[in-house]
Amino acid sequence: MFSIGPAKNDHQVAIRVAAGVFLPLITLVLLGRLDLAIFASFGAFTGIYGRNEPHRTRIVTQIRAGLLMLAVILAGTLTARLSPGDVISPWTIVVGTTVVAWGCTVIVGHWRLRPAGSLFHIFAYAAIASVPHQPPLGQAMLAAALTVLVAVLIGMASRVVPSRRTPLTWAGVRSAWRVRLAAHERHALWLESVGYLVAASVAGTIATIVGQALGFGHNYWAMVAAVVPLVGHTTRHRVARGLQRILGTVVGLAILALIVAVRPEAWVMVVLIALCQFGAEMLIARQYFLAQVCVTPLALLSTLLVVHINPLDLLHDRFIDTAIGAVVGVAVVLAPDAWRRWIHWRSREEQLEW
Repeated sequence: MFSIGPAKNDHQVAIRVAAGVFLPLITLVLLGRLDLAIFASFGAFTGIYGRNEPHRTRIVTQIRAGLLMLAVILAGTLTARLSPGDVISPWTIVVGTTVVAWGCTVIVGHWRLRPAGSLFHIFAYAAIASVPHQPPLGQAMLAAALTVLVAVLIGMASRVVPSRRTPLTWAGVRSAWRVRLAAHERHALWLESVGYLVAASVAGTIATIVGQALGFGHNYWAMVAAVVPLVGHTTRHRVARGLQRILGTVVGLAILALIVAVRPEAWVMVVLIALCQFGAEMLIARQYFLAQVCVTPLALLSTLLVVHINPLDLLHDRFIDTAIGAVVGVAVVLAPDAWRRWIHWRSREEQLEW
């Protein structure tokens, strides 16, 4: 739960990703266009992919990741624009996000992108769809597309240092572009996508019902938290991720409370977002609890940068939705094993009866 794995040049990845989110956001602050910040923030997620891959593979990975993220961003903003009265129903969020959770998991799996799964796409679609008073569509997508381009260029920036270059040829890029899955891999991917669909839909439904009864929102945070335990090689590891998500959120919310208490300026918030992104990438592959401590203020500062809302409401909603989602995600992880045990027990009972 609290051990820290060895570093594997994590600082290089962290610098790339932090720069990829800082440069677009500080540009928007200087231009006075914070209404576009959320589109740039999610476009910057492109830099998370291709973490330690050679350049010929990284450029393919990041182009694919960027195009998929742009499609998700477009779907999110169109969903918001097509909602009557510029107010989106929480049930629309649940349905749309569930479709994204399933579809993006399939695409990411077929492309063998890492990180696997659709966590970032769930977050991007639902967060953008929930933003009222959307900016002009062309400007929004331009901000996202330029940020994706910046992330890809930063991913290739190390080539200016001869000792850091890895082979990058047209033949190598074409080879990296071709991905073929074996039959057993396609079967495993289908099962994984079903897990994402079930976890997202159940968590979103519970969060919406409970939220409407108790008066809190942001149901998609539960959907994001629900898919966190689905990533891992063992059931033990997956359950640990769910618990670490909750514990990390609690500590991260305490840190965020201290930050919002001083009411920082927009440029200070951008610096803090970049620092949190750096910390998250430094720790995400080594210690998920500590990474989550960075991710929580990162996500909420990005929201506060765009939407004027009471920070206390965000703290309250984040904790409850995260707890709901993590519990649902752990239940989805444990369900197959519990089902197999029950079937085995039933078969033994029937044999004893005979």
